[in-house]
Amino acid sequence: MSVPATLASKYEAYMNHLINGGLYKLWEDSLLSNLSPFPGMKHLDVAGGTGDIAFRVLETIIKVKGQDVFNKETQVYVCDNNPSMLNVAKKQAEQRGLGDLESLVWVEGDAEKLPFEDNSMDSYTIAFGMRNATHFEKLLAEAYRVLKKGGKFACLELCFDDIQVFKEVYDCYSMSSIPALGKLVAGDRDPFEYLAESVLRFPPEEVFASMVKDAGFQKIGYEFLVGGVTIHYGMKV
Repeated sequence: MSVPATLASKYEAYMNHLINGGLYKLWEDSLLSNLSPFPGMKHLDVAGGTGDIAFRVLETIIKVKGQDVFNKETQVYVCDNNPSMLNVAKKQAEQRGLGDLESLVWVEGDAEKLPFEDNSMDSYTIAFGMRNATHFEKLLAEAYRVLKKGGKFACLELCFDDIQVFKEVYDCYSMSSIPALGKLVAGDRDPFEYLAESVLRFPPEEVFASMVKDAGFQKIGYEFLVGGVTIHYGMKV
């Protein structure tokens, strides 16, 4: 299930930040530290939602090198199968002063069948989108395919299985409070019931790390972040 068109902007503007208590930027910081963005890179953000990760990649390069570093060689792709979310992202890019950058590319596409060439990306991120995949193996195989040798993979997901007390709290909170908040703030609880259920279905950290390894990645690992979020990473060698 994707976020309905009429709810896309509300979903991003209110629910993401409301649900995670304002920790999202800290999680993004950890993700960016693993990527080490650089001028001339080609980065792919899959299930890019409303563009937050892509914006942070570009802004990190600008902060270090200045906006004049951008050229045809630097490409940051936001790939999502929901055109409504991409439209919201385009508006936010304009608000952040990034709307005119040729380096920012919008792509409507399927994470399990990416419209990109083999060995074409320096890095790949997916933040809170992996749990929506129908086939984890296909998504990971596509991530591996499009990355260059030396390319970095990073995935952010909510996962509490190794911290039982957090899991029990989240099980209770997610199945009651999150759908209710969705109904109150966005006017529809169904997408947020799906959100809560998808988190609970996501495999434990060690299991998912094994899936990343089976896809061909090396130097794999995962790290627990504050707030019950895990970052998984790997490299195509």
